[in-house]
Amino acid sequence: MKAGAGGGRTVASSEREAAGSEREAAGEASEAGRTAATARLTATVLDALRTAGLAAAGVAPVEEFDSTRQDLQERRAAGLHGGMAFTYRNPQRSTDPARILPNAASLVVGAYGYLRDAPATRPRDELAVAPARVARYAWSDYYANLTAALKVGADVLLQAGHRAVVVADDNALVDREAARRAGIGWYGRNTNLLLPGRGSWYVLGSIVTDAVLIPSAEIQPGCGACTRCLSSCPTEAIVASGVLDARRCLAWLLQAKGPFPREYRVALGDRLYGCDDCQEVCPPNVGAKAGRAAAPADARAGVDAATFLEDDDDAVVGAAGRWYVPARQARFLRRNALVVLGNTADPADGRTLAILRRCLAHDDPLVRGHAVWAAARLGRPELADPLVATEADPMVREELERRGEVPARRAR
Repeated sequence: MKAGAGGGRTVASSEREAAGSEREAAGEASEAGRTAATARLTATVLDALRTAGLAAAGVAPVEEFDSTRQDLQERRAAGLHGGMAFTYRNPQRSTDPARILPNAASLVVGAYGYLRDAPATRPRDELAVAPARVARYAWSDYYANLTAALKVGADVLLQAGHRAVVVADDNALVDREAARRAGIGWYGRNTNLLLPGRGSWYVLGSIVTDAVLIPSAEIQPGCGACTRCLSSCPTEAIVASGVLDARRCLAWLLQAKGPFPREYRVALGDRLYGCDDCQEVCPPNVGAKAGRAAAPADARAGVDAATFLEDDDDAVVGAAGRWYVPARQARFLRRNALVVLGNTADPADGRTLAILRRCLAHDDPLVRGHAVWAAARLGRPELADPLVATEADPMVREELERRGEVPARRAR
């Protein structure tokens, strides 16, 4: 009985072991199946994004961007944000992708290239009173192309039964950090994200999804000892590697409220919207060829700043399109245009003088004040003399008192 009982227990143990092995094998097979399915879905989404026109795409797990949050908080406390809101407004939100979609698991990040050949000069461009430049990313609505491509990838995820939300040019997420984590590129010293062999001529966006996808490998920084972007900045706004002082950055100052800082007006030159200087000298950007194409039909690499001073407010704001303009008020575009006018126009040109006289009589002190500066810059400070006896606004009065400090340009 004992022997028989013992034998019975041996048979039962063997059966349990066999069953356990079968369950383990089944579990491994099931896990392998899930892994294979995850790999297929990841590849399908990334392939769809590239087919839709993105130059690069990658995946990152949904985690809080702790180091980025700390950077935002420290730089805001130091005033380096220059009043900029966007992702600085709420770092707790903009560095936590899970706030965009509850139970999110993955970030799918894409880059859309905007490097384009300059559009052909048109006859009316050659007649511009105050020829002005527009930064490359604002030549056309490249974010529309980016968003459309990201929606293609989101549809793949939705059809697979997952949730997906597209986020692009949105203060809900620091897109450069998302792209770095997804292996799209690395941070250059000028704070832009650089794609290997392609540079930084890209707009970035993400899909936040609850699908578990395979993360891409991150890319190691590749700037080496190069510091060209630091030395090329016309206002020395890049105060350290990867650290930008927005209070000096021309691209931000063109979008900020209030008067354009006097100390940077000459440095602004002919820029009406944005600044590409730190990108134009970057070696990967200089040699970038991938994705280059003809400019779209609506591309505006340059405009005549004079039109922003001659048209009515609705037309001026309409001409800006999707450019960021504080409160969508024409006065800030007119401010920028007057600085450009002072830096580029011919002081002997009749239309230029007519514009100045009209702006010196404008009912907005922001416009009058910058018109005073523009007249002095063009060597015609006396045009503002009629304001001396009547002007009550403190900012305009200061401009009048400091006309002698403005370095005058000569007639062309």
